[in-house]
Amino acid sequence: MYLRLFSRIFSAMAGPRPVVLSGPSGAGKSTLLKMLMKEYEGVFGFSVSHTTRDPRHGEENGKDYHYVTREQMTEGIASGEFIENAEFSGNMYGTSKASVQDVQAKNLICILDVDIQGVKNIKKTDLNPIYVSIQPPSMEILEKRLRDRQTETEESLQKRLETARLDIELSKEPGIFDLVIINDNLEEAYGKLKDVLVDEIAKVQEANKS
Repeated sequence: MYLRLFSRIFSAMAGPRPVVLSGPSGAGKSTLLKMLMKEYEGVFGFSVSHTTRDPRHGEENGKDYHYVTREQMTEGIASGEFIENAEFSGNMYGTSKASVQDVQAKNLICILDVDIQGVKNIKKTDLNPIYVSIQPPSMEILEKRLRDRQTETEESLQKRLETARLDIELSKEPGIFDLVIINDNLEEAYGKLKDVLVDEIAKVQEANKS
């Protein structure tokens, strides 16, 4: 019900198409996002997700995530405050309606960083975003990237790798994504990401001139 309601809200809101960015942890989404927002300052707005996990070193509440309790998250989902939510490694994640609306109200391209479950949930709405999947060159390289972070226990690492294998397979399904980028070269991957967004970027830049 709330997805249909949210669809009507989005349909009524004019503005550039949002971008749904998905891919396994360690594929390079965060790095590409930072590059995009640095080059196109004032064009993109980051939809800040909610999570029940603890903040990592250097992360800020309200900037990297909205850190909430499981009880708060469960209540928000039950009351229809989220367009998508998922649970991973014992932690809940979700994107709220308010976080997306805040970005769209500023005539910015809203970026939603979600997992494959989130992608499928968003497809049930009329949000009409551009769907982009960022994938690693191989599972071996992904594992090395995750280990180099030194933020995972062996158990949580194996869970992330298993989730990544499923993510990679699902990203190959036709009709799920508008573009799948294999991030084996950062500059090339960034170029492909910009190319698929060029029309929406131009719309925002033109609107900002008026």
